[in-house]
This record gives sequence, structure tokens and C-alpha cells, in this order.
Amino acid sequence: MMNIKQVLDAKDLACPMPIVRTKRAMDTLQSGEVLEVHVTDKGSIKDIPAWANKTGHEIVKHVEESDVLKFWIKKA
Repeated sequence: MMNIKQVLDAKDLACPMPIVRTKRAMDTLQSGEVLEVHVTDKGSIKDIPAWANKTGHEIVKHVEESDVLKFWIKKA
């Protein structure tokens, strides 16, 4: 079971705002906590995993539901 601490609605935001908002939200979490992110910007399908990899955070899960991409990111 995931310890989802916060849900970030970044739908209808253009690049780079989904990453900016994701970073800000992650800064408020403790190590091991999970941020659930909802985005519609198609670039995020590559940008969010690349950012997570660069910063050491883990993409626990990723799904696409209609036009919404959902990521669950575990803080390092």
C-alpha cells in the first residue's frame, strides 16, 4: 500500500509548470512519502520520470486515464 501524502492537480498546465509544481510539492514531503500527480501536458510523460530519476525520487506507478496522466512519486 502506498503512503499517499498529497495529491497535486497540475492538469491544464503547460510545460514547465507541472514539473515546477511537482518539485514544490515534493519539497514539503518527508522521505518515503508519496505524491500523486495528475497532469494533462503530454510532455510530462517523459519530463516527470526524467526529473524523478535526476533527483533520486522513485516513480512507484504511472497510468494514463483518458487524457490525464497520473504519477505516484516516492520521495527519496
